Amino acid sequence: MPTLVVLALLPLLISLGCWQLGRAEEKRAMLTQYAERKAAQPVSSVQLASMADPAWCRVRLFGHFDADHSLLLDNSQRDGRIGVELLQPFEDQASGLWLLVNRGWLPWPDRRTPPTFDTPGQALNLEAWVYVLPGATFQLHADPTAAPWPRLITAVDPPKLWAELGREGFGQQLRLAPGPAAYRLDWPVVAMGPEKHLGYAVQWFAMAATLTVLALYLGWRTRKNRKENAHGRDQQPVPRL
Repeated sequence: MPTLVVLALLPLLISLGCWQLGRAEEKRAMLTQYAERKAAQPVSSVQLASMADPAWCRVRLFGHFDADHSLLLDNSQRDGRIGVELLQPFEDQASGLWLLVNRGWLPWPDRRTPPTFDTPGQALNLEAWVYVLPGATFQLHADPTAAPWPRLITAVDPPKLWAELGREGFGQQLRLAPGPAAYRLDWPVVAMGPEKHLGYAVQWFAMAATLTVLALYLGWRTRKNRKENAHGRDQQPVPRL
């Protein structure tokens, strides 16, 4: 029985550990690319639109925000306080391209009243950087379509927004750099760093090792007990007639 348990669980535990190691390597590569592109010169929206891999690129923008189609990304906390992230369409005048710009975090202490924010009406020079999600956002339910504006959402989907508005838009969100129109901007680059994934990998491998040692010990005890029982039967006195 212990052998069957080991055969059933050991491959699963090892595969989970290897998966965590792979995720750690992905996060290391992501952070390296982020650091390199953060140090590089910002590009224009024209250059951005033609890039095969725009992740983390810094971008120069000049244009206007669209105050009529604001998105409020829910389930965001700072310092234990509940809030939302404000995303608004921005039309870059150099290219005519629409980009979905995340202006930062806003507190939302009372759900009975909508969060308050201002949208600059004048043309702005901005700098932002492209944020690419490391994976699909988990949602219990898809965000409703045709909801009123400003619209509360649980996942950012720029192509879906551009299709609804009938606009030519960039397929990823941009996060605003400090400057005009910015709210609180202290985003982590990744929600879970490589060291966390390594820690989880060590835990899975340790569980696999513990399970293996336990199975070997139980197997040894079982064989020992069988030998002792067999030896005891062999040593039983023959009854006299």
